[in-house]
Amino acid sequence: MMNIKESKFKAIVKPNSGENKIEGFDSNRKAYIISIRAKPEDNKANIEIIKFLSKLLKKRVSIASGFRSKEKIIKAE
Repeated sequence: MMNIKESKFKAIVKPNSGENKIEGFDSNRKAYIISIRAKPEDNKANIEIIKFLSKLLKKRVSIASGFRSKEKIIKAE
């Protein structure tokens, strides 16, 4: 399990996965790779990633940019 310390970080989201989890860190793209069970439709994956990261980090989480992309900028407050 990876610990995310930054309050703003890049994430590469892999929707439609078997489980919600942080897979690792891509040092080339400087982004966390996060698998999400939800499908990338009707904003489901975005909602799921916010719920998952909020619970994991115990902080309020929002997507700063990348709503329609696999690469997102996440803010944790």
